This record gives sequence, C-alpha cells and structure tokens, in this order.
Amino acid sequence: MDILTGDILEPLMHRQMGICVSVYMPTLRKGTEIQQNQIRYKNLLKKIEESLISSDLRPSEAENLMTPAQELLGDVPFWRNQKDGLALFISEELFRYYRLPRKFKELIVITDRFHLKPLIPMTSSNVEFYILAISQNKVRFFECSRYQSKETRPRGIPENISEALNFDDFEKHLQLHTGSEDTKTNILQYFKSVDRGLRKYLKGKKAALVFAGVDYLYTIYSEANTYPYLVERGISGNPEGLSAEELHKLAWPIVEPIFEKEKADKMAQYSQNAGTGLASDNIEEIVRSSYHGRIGTLFVPVGIQQWGTFNPDTDEVHLSKRAKMGNEDLLDFAAIETLLNGGTVYAVDPKEVPHGSTVAAIFRY
Repeated sequence: MDILTGDILEPLMHRQMGICVSVYMPTLRKGTEIQQNQIRYKNLLKKIEESLISSDLRPSEAENLMTPAQELLGDVPFWRNQKDGLALFISEELFRYYRLPRKFKELIVITDRFHLKPLIPMTSSNVEFYILAISQNKVRFFECSRYQSKETRPRGIPENISEALNFDDFEKHLQLHTGSEDTKTNILQYFKSVDRGLRKYLKGKKAALVFAGVDYLYTIYSEANTYPYLVERGISGNPEGLSAEELHKLAWPIVEPIFEKEKADKMAQYSQNAGTGLASDNIEEIVRSSYHGRIGTLFVPVGIQQWGTFNPDTDEVHLSKRAKMGNEDLLDFAAIETLLNGGTVYAVDPKEVPHGSTVAAIFRY
C-alpha cells in the first residue's frame, strides 16, 4: 500500500507547468476479476488521450505526455498488488500513482492543476491518531489516518520489553508474578522511559493515542503516561501477531467517535455563525477567502465538482457548468488553498455538508 501524507501531497497542491491530468479509478484486490483492473485502466487512458487531442493537443504531444501511464499497462507486479483504489497524476513535470485502501468513483480531470479532493479524507490532519502496540518482543508505534497507518520509531523509545527488564520470557514472568510489587515497579519504570520518548515526539500534538496490549500492561502504562490524549479504551490482548492493517482496523472503532464529535462540533459552530459574517455557503466568497487564508474550517462534498476560474490578481470568480481547459473544480481549489493556509478540511458525503449546502466555511475573522 502506498502511504499518503500531507507532506507527500504538497507538491501536487501547487500549480504545475502546462496540462495536469488527475485520474481516479476503483480497483479489485484479488480473484479472477482483477484482470478487469487493466481493462478499465486501458479504457481510461484511451479516454484521456481523446480528451487531450480534442483540447488542441497534437497526437504526438498527447502520446508523449501519457507515455509513463501507458508503461504501467505491462507492469505485471503492479497489477498484482492493488488495493481498493488507484490515483494517478500526470504532467510534463511529474508522474505519480498511489494504490490506496479507498474505493474511488471513476473520475478524469484535465486542467492546469491537479484534482486532489478525493484524497483529502486520507490525509487531513483532523483525522489523525496514533497506536502504541506493546507485545512480548517488540514495541511498535504507528501514525494513522482514517484509511492508512505507517509504522515509525520515535527516537528514545526502547525496542524490547524483555531486554529492558532483563527477562528471558516476559509473558511467562507476568503469569507467575502478576501482582508482584517488584514486577509492577520495573514495568512502570520501563513505561516511563517509553513515555519520555513519546513526549518528545508528540510535543504539541493533540491526536488520540490508542494503547494495544494486555489489560495488565495498559493499567500500568496509564499510570506512567503523561500524554494528555491517551484514549481510555485500548486494544485488549497481545498485539504481537497483528499486522499494521489489523491493528488499524481494531483501533478505528475506538477513535471514530472522537472524530465524529469534532465534526459535529464544527457543524454546530457553523450553524451558530451563519448570518454573522463568520460563516458562508457562497462558493464565490469561499474561493476568495480560501486563497487569502481566511478559512479555518471547510466542508466540501466528495464526488461533486463546481467548475470555474479564479483570478487572484483581480479576486474575480467565474462559474461554469462544464469542465474544459482553463477551468478547474473550485471546490477542490478551495480545499487545497485552505489546507495550504493551515485550515481544516472535511471532505464529506454531499448530504453531510451543513444546511444542505454545496460547500460551507467557517472563517477565522
């Protein structure tokens, strides 16, 4: 799986030179139907080349632009290792693709800027949490978003409980000595060293931390912990045999209510600010405000586009009913500009946008 972060996507957020092609397609992971992935992909490439030529690009220029994407057709290992969705970004300057655990609706966007809104739910900092998994042989730490997780090792965190406590068989020692004050003291000291390493790494962070381990260890870690966002409910049991994907799947139901509450609070804030000048559902005002860094929170619908143009020199916004060269999805534009200016973006189902609007923003001022 390809891991997405805001840092990785930031180069895609900025304008490129010339034509930018963004492609999203659903993919199948296994079974005889996986051959449909290549067929669907081949058909998409044909549509793209036809669109490029109809936009006054010479056939040879269209062919050159699409060459890296065409070369993927013959990459057998690539097609054997798919997830739920594939995203590609093509321009004269770069070619990137991401195989992701999110099923996209088929979409082709050709403008002078990459279309990134379908990826926002996977990268938004408002959907971020951590997993600390402690087992017999290993301490693992994961940075997570809604759809993905990435294992990392913060400096200062010991690698192994058994080595730290000088036990040959840590789990056996727990079974024989659970309740021993000496054992609890040793483990508490060890967990304090883990906490010190995390304290440096998580300084200034506010994301939820989920503990994965046997209940006995969770109780002691809670005593050692100084990070204010440790979740009271953890993943119970020995996590040693669990993959990153399995741990992520177990953690999400624990942290989802936290994110849903945050989103609900922002929706309530929008309702309170509606009509005061501190909130708006006017697309033209929102586009201008996103560019000038005025938006603190933005709700945009996934799967819906509002085509048009924005001229930053004159602050003029023009809306259009269809996609064409020179136009871009202004909802995508507003989302990207909000992220670049440090705001929070909720890319949601169209029904979740507050007050049934197409787009909604809460302003900083």
